[in-house]
Amino acid sequence: MKVICAGFSKTGTKTMQAALKELGYNVYDFMENYKYLGNDWMKIFGHGGTTEDFYRMFENVDAVTDVPACCFWDEIHKAFPDAKIIFTTRNEQAWFRSWDHQWTRNTQPMFSVMRLLSPTLYRLNSFIELVVEVMGVKQKKHWLQPNTYNKLLARMSFRRHNAHVLLNAPKDKLLVYNVKEGWEPLCKFLGVDVPSKPFPHKNVRGSIVEEALAKDPVLIRGQREFLFTAAAIAVLVPFGVYKTVNYFRS
Repeated sequence: MKVICAGFSKTGTKTMQAALKELGYNVYDFMENYKYLGNDWMKIFGHGGTTEDFYRMFENVDAVTDVPACCFWDEIHKAFPDAKIIFTTRNEQAWFRSWDHQWTRNTQPMFSVMRLLSPTLYRLNSFIELVVEVMGVKQKKHWLQPNTYNKLLARMSFRRHNAHVLLNAPKDKLLVYNVKEGWEPLCKFLGVDVPSKPFPHKNVRGSIVEEALAKDPVLIRGQREFLFTAAAIAVLVPFGVYKTVNYFRS
């Protein structure tokens, strides 16, 4: 482990993942943590974890970004004390607008139906709900409208996380960074050359949802399961009604 990105979700974490990948790092973002380390995280969420656990999980990973890793940045750093820490920052109002927009997109009623009809999406959603709980955000589920959450507690979680990083991260290993600053401060901190490519800008207005649905193997499998189940229901329900009606007519 060389780089721990400790910034809260919606502070440019997807941009950081893309930038670090461009610099040649093997990066675990949210989906990698879920796909490859999901069982380990479930154990940590339920029973806790040790420094040895985090070392085993990330010994062959160069960098981590986004949740759940950012919530455990200090524990990961105990396992890799030589790792550098990048704390991505964002104005609270801008952060909250982006967070709220992403939340609304991710909790549309259609996604709730898809999760019910796909075992893959159901498992992923269960993991996400635990991550949200770990982040300190309380939510309430609804069927015919997006899930709601306690907005005050979300803001407080953001503030607590930021304060914890700034107070406890070792200053000689910490970069306080806004992704709008581009390549120069990031590459200087990491001791690498500045790429010739433009600095990436990912998840603009929550576009990561559409990108993931189109490209991520887990989500693609989940969509196929949903379509198969929905098609089966569309065939079997009318057939069942037909057979029932005929039974009572006979």
